[in-house]
Amino acid sequence: MKNNRQILLSALVRAKLSRLCNKMADSVSDMENVGEKLENAFIKQERRTENSQSDNKVSGDNEDADSVEEQPLDIGEHYLVRRSDGSWHPAEVIQTRYNDAEIHYEYYVHYEGYNRRLDEWVQRDRVMISHFDMSDHQWKNSERISAGDLLSDQSDRKITRNQKRRHDEINHIQKTYAEMDPTTAALEKEHEAITKVKYIDRIQIGRYEIDTWYFSPYPEEYGKQSKLWICEYCLKYMRLEKTYRYHLSECTWRMPPGKEIYRKGTLSIWEVDGKDHKIYSQNLCLLAKLFLDHKTLYFDVEPFLFYILCEVDKHGAHLVGYFSKEKESPDGNNVACILTLPPYQRQGYGKLLIAFSYELSKMEAAVGSPEKPLSDLGKLSYRSYWSWVLLEILRDFRGTLSIKDLSEMTSITQTDIISTLQSMNMVKYWKGQHVICVTPKLVEEHIKSSQFKRPRLVVDTSALRWAPPRKAQPTRPGKK
Repeated sequence: MKNNRQILLSALVRAKLSRLCNKMADSVSDMENVGEKLENAFIKQERRTENSQSDNKVSGDNEDADSVEEQPLDIGEHYLVRRSDGSWHPAEVIQTRYNDAEIHYEYYVHYEGYNRRLDEWVQRDRVMISHFDMSDHQWKNSERISAGDLLSDQSDRKITRNQKRRHDEINHIQKTYAEMDPTTAALEKEHEAITKVKYIDRIQIGRYEIDTWYFSPYPEEYGKQSKLWICEYCLKYMRLEKTYRYHLSECTWRMPPGKEIYRKGTLSIWEVDGKDHKIYSQNLCLLAKLFLDHKTLYFDVEPFLFYILCEVDKHGAHLVGYFSKEKESPDGNNVACILTLPPYQRQGYGKLLIAFSYELSKMEAAVGSPEKPLSDLGKLSYRSYWSWVLLEILRDFRGTLSIKDLSEMTSITQTDIISTLQSMNMVKYWKGQHVICVTPKLVEEHIKSSQFKRPRLVVDTSALRWAPPRKAQPTRPGKK
């Protein structure tokens, strides 16, 4: 019995000693971790001191010189940059700036092969340390090769070309200068030089804070601000939030100027003459340029009409989007610029504006087309709208139908009709002219496909209150 007690006590003592040893080991491990952290902190501090001393040596005897740890990256060089989705991509450093508030450099980068809309200011921790050697990598052709492989099928070459075009549009693949004709390439280079850096990162308009996409030529004292505050009713722009708040308490505008020509439920469209409401129209153009790359109209607004789409509630008419239109277009364009603000995109408003422009053309007994070049998103919207309109007619029509007939029925130009039907493989070039070649089965296949999207919103022509302006009759010489 005594031996059993001794064995039991011995076992308990060993267990306690084991637990005590484990605790001591954990404590030692924790101490080692703390020591490592302190050591790393000391190393980082020594490096900061060395960098600071190095910077002071470079700055000479200037006592006011900033001792900045970080050295700016080289403008014009390429680095791997972490995009917002976490992926790494080669990018060119276009501009640098120093953020005094947060005490670090920021870099304006362009991701190679992508639309300039994705250019952005990034901090140093999103950029790889070493340069990216463009000559040793074939990444640049990877997107184009994958799309270009579609062209290898010679039996269906036309369809694969359109698949490549859709791929480039959807993925915002930007054409290189080598892929453009010389005139277009020269204009693109000039345009890029002027609008290369976007300083305004975001805007506050109404209840939305919106990230901007492109450069816009706001006056100097406003154009270099990282954020602008914009009144959603009169479109006045301001640098400071307190100025914006005070303006809201004083502003009496609750809707666009001009004349309301359409009201359906909570949606309304206003016609604004650039000649009668110059400041509002100019502010609208400056706002739109933040989201349109190739827009060139800023201040010469008098020859244009603006059609403003709004959502109306008890507080007022909130800006959704707009399109502008020349009063006299020598090229027969029924739209100059068209935009849906980002918070309202992918909700059917863009196609509603497109449809509205064609309803006006029908009332004018004219055919029309949007001014080129269209943005990548604009191309997708127009192609989708044209496809829907043409398929609806071809599905229900019985008998012979020419491209000219379709143009007269829809007010869409014959060129736009042909390109749309070609994208669906529904037109052939035969004996010197384009001929529509469709079967009911082919039409149904397209209507049921994922690419065919019925518009969420349609124009109710009974709610349209508008008449085309009278055109001045040419004067004839009197009879002698």
